[in-house]
Amino acid sequence: MFKKLFTAGMLLIGTTGVYAADHAHQFDFNSAVQRAVADGTLDGSVKFYLAGNKTGGKLIQANVVTNKKTNGFAKSAEESCDWVLRSALIQLQNTAQQRGGNAVTNIVSYYKSKEMRSTTSYECHKGMAVTGLALKGNIVKF
Repeated sequence: MFKKLFTAGMLLIGTTGVYAADHAHQFDFNSAVQRAVADGTLDGSVKFYLAGNKTGGKLIQANVVTNKKTNGFAKSAEESCDWVLRSALIQLQNTAQQRGGNAVTNIVSYYKSKEMRSTTSYECHKGMAVTGLALKGNIVKF
């Protein structure tokens, strides 16, 4: 009985530690997009605009959400957040292209369905082993 209680207690402590290490980080969005286009991760055919920046165009689809995770173990927050942002942007780029759009506007960070709006930064959450990011935006055609 003691062994079972001890094991359950250690699991609870271990689980609490993983969640306690989940920290929000904010990084410059435009710099990250420019790096992804420059190295060929994104093809440049779709433009990305955070909420509060360029608007207009014909709305094709509102509130498109992407929710991505990546391995954050032994990586800096900046490195793993950049990686997971690229994954989210690839998904948004592909969705825009499939629907005939050439831009994603009104982008907000949308981690755990909570909006974080910024005209310059995106929000990413890094835990002990996993880094996560969610974005929400509108597909448009300029």
